[in-house]
Amino acid sequence: MEDRRRVRLDTENRENGQRDNIARRGIGSSRPNRRILDGHTKACSECGLVDWKTDSSRGEVSCGHCGLVVEENSLDPGAEWTNHDNVNDRSRVGAPTTYTLADKGLNTTISHSDLSSSAASRLGMSAKARSDWRRRRTIDERSKSSIGNTRNLIKPNQMIRDKSGLPPSLQEEACRLYRRLSEEGYVVGRSIAGVTAACCYLVARIEGIPRTIGELCDKFQVDEKELSRMIRNIARTCRLQKVSSPKIYFSKFISELELPANTMLQVDKLWDTIEPHEEIWQGKKPMGIAAAVVYKAAAESGHKRTQADICKVAGVSEVTLRGINQMLNKVFTSLGESGVN
Repeated sequence: MEDRRRVRLDTENRENGQRDNIARRGIGSSRPNRRILDGHTKACSECGLVDWKTDSSRGEVSCGHCGLVVEENSLDPGAEWTNHDNVNDRSRVGAPTTYTLADKGLNTTISHSDLSSSAASRLGMSAKARSDWRRRRTIDERSKSSIGNTRNLIKPNQMIRDKSGLPPSLQEEACRLYRRLSEEGYVVGRSIAGVTAACCYLVARIEGIPRTIGELCDKFQVDEKELSRMIRNIARTCRLQKVSSPKIYFSKFISELELPANTMLQVDKLWDTIEPHEEIWQGKKPMGIAAAVVYKAAAESGHKRTQADICKVAGVSEVTLRGINQMLNKVFTSLGESGVN
């Protein structure tokens, strides 16, 4: 009788300890940290601890203390990384969204090559199924071209990708700016090529990439006055005003004039002299100031170029170059620098 009472008391104590999440005696006197998983928050039936861990490779959930397996063949809620092709990239996602495409790259296109006779036989498609999918492809293409806002963005995005000469990241920024102007109704009644060229110029100016208005006029086939007016209007509308520094054109002009690399040292020396005096160069055409500085630096370094060559590269007239050159000579003379006519 005494033995039965002792066994019953031990059993009740063990069950109460498991129910109250208390460890058995002898395993540890202090309560361990609770480590729970989704669907497993109670104590282990063997050791009484809450220390669950999962093994994703085996699909098992077990106790971290005694090793009791309480779940097998569990589902993995994470991404599927099984590689069925002989490639290193196991990603199952598509390309990221981009503003360089009218639909941001989110539309699904039924390829015409998948509906050819050879592809149909390879994919096990019957003649009727191939005909049905051709009809669906036609309906899909027509539905895409019927959306006015998306259709109106196809040509500008194509022009930005083909004619801007900007890096891909800046192409996307120019497309985003054009989309914003289109949504605000700015493009209505204006030249698409002109607005597109203005977006490219403003993005390049903000990022410090040398792009001249004349260069964009030749590429986009727009009038220079019209483009200049659009640049001012868009900059004022979108608050993209920025003072262009002649410094961004130095390397471009030196490269196109085929001047030696050490000419840049003389250019930097001259520019460091006049840059603090903003009243001299601000408010004037940046290309003209840059052309005059490069012309003076080339002459002083012994690699003189004619004014016609400088003007052809900078896109300014010889009268403008001579006027800026005379002004800079007076400035350098007053500052103690040598002047070269």
